[in-house]
Parts: sequence; structure tokens; C-alpha cells
Amino acid sequence: MSLTKGLFVTFEGGEGAGKSTQMRLLADSLRARGHDVLTTREPGGSTGAEAVRHVLLSGAAEAYGVRMEAILFAAARSDHVEQVIRPALERGTIVLCDRFMDSSRVYQGITGNLEQGFMETLERVAVNGVIPDRTIIFDLPAVIGLERARRRAADERPDRFEKEQLETHEKRREAFLDIAEADPERCSVVDATRPVDEIAAEVLSLVEALLPREDESHPSTAEVAS
Repeated sequence: MSLTKGLFVTFEGGEGAGKSTQMRLLADSLRARGHDVLTTREPGGSTGAEAVRHVLLSGAAEAYGVRMEAILFAAARSDHVEQVIRPALERGTIVLCDRFMDSSRVYQGITGNLEQGFMETLERVAVNGVIPDRTIIFDLPAVIGLERARRRAADERPDRFEKEQLETHEKRREAFLDIAEADPERCSVVDATRPVDEIAAEVLSLVEALLPREDESHPSTAEVAS
């Protein structure tokens, strides 16, 4: 089955929430059903954005302040959207992305204390009309997520965001939940404390509900500007 227009699904949540694992499992399930699937991530996902990713996660931009970080995230997102996401959606591909605009709303906007108007302007320019059809928010207590992230990283140093205080991570958790409450048509909250296979089944059902039956075309709700 092929889609006449693509489907854009984003995966959000705090550190160690299991987004990457669930995105991989969903991609495998959808491909097994015959769908064309692209998996990608932020920051990164395109050549230009991957270069910015290193600057951001290494902490090299931290000294210049959260406003500069927000601008760099927006620049990376713009390149990612125009070079990777938009073309894939126009081909009819299902695009799965590990983090997108909601992470900027939470990390730079809420816990970075940047003005709402500034963040909204950056977002509008960066996404340029490409809005997720479905955003899945993986929710779990910050203390559990941080422990998972540290076990996963093993001997690696925590990145720019993993090293922050527990209170900050819990504030981000609440911010993601607030986004979901404000936009229930786009966002679905998934309890990420459960077994991996149980979570995967729920994620698949959330996305399958957006796919067309074989005798239908899919009018994607992703706003893809021409």
C-alpha cells in the first residue's frame, strides 16, 4: 500500500523515555506492512543539521546563551525540513522523527525561559508549514528517565541536556504534558513505564488509525506548503 501523501509522526519526551527504541519498532512494523518509511532525528537528520547537532549537544554553544541555542536549533530544523522531511512527505513516505518542534518549545522555551513570541516566530520560520500529523509523547518520571539515559550512555559523558538537574527534567516532563493537553488532536501521551512490547503495540495502534484502508487515499493533515 502506498500513501498519496505522506504521514508525519514525531516522538517526544524527556531523556531516557525510549523514543528511539519505539521509533525503530514502529518503523519495522510499518515496513512489514509494505509502507515506505523514513526515520530521522533532531537535532540532525540532514547534512547541515548534523553539523549543528554536534555543536549543540557537545555544549559548545552553551556559553553563548539559550537564545543562541534556540536559533541554532531553528536553523538545523529548517535545513532538516527542507532537505529531508518535506521531500519525503511529498513522495508519500511515512516520516518518523525523534524530536521536533515540541522539544524546542519545552527545552528552550519553558526551561530556557525564552519569550513565547520569540519561540513562536522561530518555530514558524523553521517548520515552514510542516506540522506533525501525530505527536507521541512518552511520559515517565524524570528520575527513571535519567537513570535509563545514564545506563545507556555507559562511559560516555552526559550531553548538554542530560547533565542538568532533576528538577529541570521534571519541569520538562510537565511541559510536554501541558502541550498534549492543549493540543489533544495532534498529541497522544503514552505511559513509558510499561514493558517495551506493550508500549510498541499502543504506538502502532495510534499510527495505524491515521493510515488509509486499501481502498482509500490518505489526506495527510501535515501542512506541507508548496
